[in-house]
Amino acid sequence: MEKLGVMIPIDKITPNSNQPRRDFDNERLQSLSDSIKLHGLLQPIVVQKIGSKHVIVAGERRYRASLIAGAEHMPCIVLESSQQKKVMEMALVENIQRENLNPVEEALAYKALIEEYGTTQEEISKAVGKSRPYITNTLRLLNLPDQVLTLVRDGSISAGHAKAILRIEDKRLQAQTANDIIQKGLSVRAVEDIAKTLSKTKSKGLQSKSKADIFTEHLQERLVETLGTKVVIIQSKKKGKIEIEYYSEEELEKITSLILDK
Repeated sequence: MEKLGVMIPIDKITPNSNQPRRDFDNERLQSLSDSIKLHGLLQPIVVQKIGSKHVIVAGERRYRASLIAGAEHMPCIVLESSQQKKVMEMALVENIQRENLNPVEEALAYKALIEEYGTTQEEISKAVGKSRPYITNTLRLLNLPDQVLTLVRDGSISAGHAKAILRIEDKRLQAQTANDIIQKGLSVRAVEDIAKTLSKTKSKGLQSKSKADIFTEHLQERLVETLGTKVVIIQSKKKGKIEIEYYSEEELEKITSLILDK
């Protein structure tokens, strides 16, 4: 059940804490505010009555612009339903369709729907008109370090760049690559090539380790267990050395005894 076209005092309207959009462009707000001063607000916002307040479901940008314009009342569509999941879904869809969220805001909105309201990725996909893989890949952006997410949020790097960075496993290298994108003007394809190169390097390292280093590590662990102290095996191509630490004469005698008794 909903009430259409109700005029509500603006001081009785409050933003929704679950609003997907976190950043509002001041110039666009001012432009909309100027339009509202001349022509009024042509399209009502959607609110839900909670207690004595009307919480915005869709239309926070219009609400903010109306505040700037000095409006005292706003035309509203009032939802009587208490279905919070539907309310959040409406706010998300409205923002995606009217003014694109940045990729991080979009990912956080999807996450909120999933964690707070039990919405599935398939349901989100149908609600916003995006493919299931798109939803999954957008959510994966939240695995990036905070400094990289900040660059995505403010538009310094694109969502395409961010998804390419996700192919790099090391968090430090992810942040470094994000900075390189800005400083060197790297394309998405260039970042994908960097990720492939790092993956191949790691793969070769693992193959090399499987032939020699694994045996050395195993032997080092056995020596530590046997001698009861720190042991380091240092290898070069054709030779190496074993370092055994001791911290007192008594410990040296104990280690020597263990080795000689063998």
